[in-house]
Amino acid sequence: MSKHATEVSQGERFEFGENWTRFLSVLSDERVEEAESSLKRMLDAERLEGKTFLDVGSGSGLFSLAARMLGAKVHSFDYDPQSVACTRELRRRYFPEDENWKVEQGSVLDSQYLSGLGQFDIVYSWGVLHHTGQMWGALENVAPLPRAGGLLFIAIYNDQGGASRRWLKLKKLYNKYRLLRFPLAIYTLVQQWGMTLLPEAIKGHPLRSWRGYHKTRGMSAWHDIVDWIGGLPFEVAKPEEIFSFYRGKGYSLERLKTCAGGLGCNEFVFRRNG
Repeated sequence: MSKHATEVSQGERFEFGENWTRFLSVLSDERVEEAESSLKRMLDAERLEGKTFLDVGSGSGLFSLAARMLGAKVHSFDYDPQSVACTRELRRRYFPEDENWKVEQGSVLDSQYLSGLGQFDIVYSWGVLHHTGQMWGALENVAPLPRAGGLLFIAIYNDQGGASRRWLKLKKLYNKYRLLRFPLAIYTLVQQWGMTLLPEAIKGHPLRSWRGYHKTRGMSAWHDIVDWIGGLPFEVAKPEEIFSFYRGKGYSLERLKTCAGGLGCNEFVFRRNG
């Protein structure tokens, strides 16, 4: 049994790839376009021709696809074998046998593997490094991957103090006890969406935000709920901690998007100083 399979069987790791496999059934061209738009906004670029793009923890493969659609030469890898399969499926659908999009299995905690990748114009890792079990080690490992002047685009769960610790306990229950998974997913739905969906329904606009969720990065509300409650390992950080960490490694902050101290990820675009 592989290390990944052992972690899953022991309730220590969520099967991210299984969730992304289901997500691919609802993937549409509109969602792909929204993913492209989110990349363009955060990278402040309309096209990525001539750029190399490393997707660290490619998950569903959606953002590897978005980068390739924008013209980048893409290298995708993920620790989860089903996530690798999802990324390969998107390459098969949109860019079959494309020499400018490489997909493989690998771990951001494997320094030897990373050292063989070289350097890239853009290194992208959205909502991944906090799921490795060694977040600060993973943050350290990606630091050498952008070239001088290159960009590092990461998203890390916000530290909510006691709330984050309570979510960690629920995530452990979700992964350990299969019978609790659906009830915990519904609990998460109520916690994350109740104060939005109820007022909308009262005003005569039922599920308006839910139906429009794909307009933020092309994602799916339900699959993101499952990803949240299941997402184990789970670590968090305050925005200033991430900023200070990368400033000490010769990076400058280009763009920051926070979740205003609440639930979710803070997004950072750093530039490696030359």
